[in-house]
Amino acid sequence: MHGVGEKFPEFSMTAVDKNNEMIEVTSGDLNGWSVIYFYPKDFTFICPTEIAEMDRLTDEGVHVIGISGDNEFCKQNWKQTNDLIKDVRHPLAADCGLKLSTELGVVDADEGVCLRATFILNSEGVIQHVTVNALDTGRSADETIRTLKALQAGGLTGCSWNPGDEFVA
Repeated sequence: MHGVGEKFPEFSMTAVDKNNEMIEVTSGDLNGWSVIYFYPKDFTFICPTEIAEMDRLTDEGVHVIGISGDNEFCKQNWKQTNDLIKDVRHPLAADCGLKLSTELGVVDADEGVCLRATFILNSEGVIQHVTVNALDTGRSADETIRTLKALQAGGLTGCSWNPGDEFVA
């Protein structure tokens, strides 16, 4: 699995944007800090709760992309029919064939789907944080935001550090 300090791989995928229109998203689009997260499947129960919460990261001034192995038509239809995600502002990208998720090492081979992986990248596209959850366990957008802010803070941040807290001396 790709980890901290490694360059995030180059990619190009079709995605559905905030207007539910199909667009291309590429690694070249990532300018500044980015959060890229993977989820198992469209039209499921846990995934829309995560997607809705991860959309809050767009308020933090970072580039956010949600990715699963389902195709772009599936994502477009899902956004039209699911009230939790119909208004998300970040793109949902189609990793058809699980190419990027396989390269990153975040595929559950038995189920043939992406694990619940989250990557935080700095402005140079280098991985600064990665977490991976089991398929049945959702993530905390609050913790992703806290971790992002801690990474951006430029100092030694202790356990449970939050913006405004002192750095570890």
